[in-house]
Amino acid sequence: MAHNPEKPFNDLPALPPKAGIETVAILKKAILASRALSELKGAITNLPNPALFIDTINLLEAQDSSAIENIITTQDELFKASVADRKIENSATKEVIHYKDAFWYGIEQLNKRPFLATNLFISIMQIIKENQSGIRNIPGTKLTNPAGEVIYTPPEGEGLIREKLKDLEDFIHAEDNIDPLIKLALIHYQFEAIHPFADGNGRTGRIILLLYLKLTGLMDRPALYLSNYIINNKSDYYLNLRGVTEKGEWESWIMYILDMVEKTAIKSRQQIAMIKDLMARMGAAMQQELPNVYSRNLMEELFKLPYTKRIFLVDAGIGNLKTVGHYLNQLENAGFLKSEKVGKEKLYLNLELMKILKLKNL
Repeated sequence: MAHNPEKPFNDLPALPPKAGIETVAILKKAILASRALSELKGAITNLPNPALFIDTINLLEAQDSSAIENIITTQDELFKASVADRKIENSATKEVIHYKDAFWYGIEQLNKRPFLATNLFISIMQIIKENQSGIRNIPGTKLTNPAGEVIYTPPEGEGLIREKLKDLEDFIHAEDNIDPLIKLALIHYQFEAIHPFADGNGRTGRIILLLYLKLTGLMDRPALYLSNYIINNKSDYYLNLRGVTEKGEWESWIMYILDMVEKTAIKSRQQIAMIKDLMARMGAAMQQELPNVYSRNLMEELFKLPYTKRIFLVDAGIGNLKTVGHYLNQLENAGFLKSEKVGKEKLYLNLELMKILKLKNL
């Protein structure tokens, strides 16, 4: 029987699908995606400080994951908001920061207990949305396209939704022989199809993607910027989701997710290499021009995020407020940084780092 988008998909099948999910094309692509992830993992491990770029990558992920839901903020505004000591007035920027907070909450919980469960999903959504809502319990949720046509009606009834989430939990943690990257694609489809919340499903689902990569050991550190791929291939994302729901076309969906992982891992590795090269060049120039200012700790602070401020350097043990203020002024006068007043604070921008982060194509 053909799928009726106007009818709640209460008979959404549990995972794994009965259809073939390990075709030759899928298995070949899974090998490429796994190799790209492994190379990225190695590149991060070989950094002088493997934690160096994590905050930056996760802010970029938060920005694009939110942009998929039409919550738009600029990189500059976002990075300023993440370091400035002032109330965030822009509602879009506030939601992006909440996304980042929800992600780190998920990582923290996974470190305490390596288990992806319904209660964790709810907590992540609540942090994103800054409310205490839970599983959908009011009927009538329908997903529409830009023309206003109903394209999907998710399962209805809190009890049924919880059952399907419990089935998903069981599948996530089942000991089976499914390649973890293929499993990642299945998990993401299923969560989006269950659509358990009134709002925040897409962003919660994309955080679960990253948490699953950590859970399986495919990534030790959460340094994969997946949502940028979805932004650039948004129509295919929704087309392939619908293909599974309406026609059981799993291969196209799985290939899309595997390509997302592969391309994103390659891009992340290239970007890290560029930042590492910039750090080396800037460090060498600084040692030559400002030998009294240069230190490895200082360089790491200047590359954690594009913006820094005096208190960050003090907290890193580089000096007292007067000393680090003098250092930052020297760095600005030498052209390494550019200062900007934000409220009552002075922030310092690493211009060359920001240029790399804004590159769309590498």
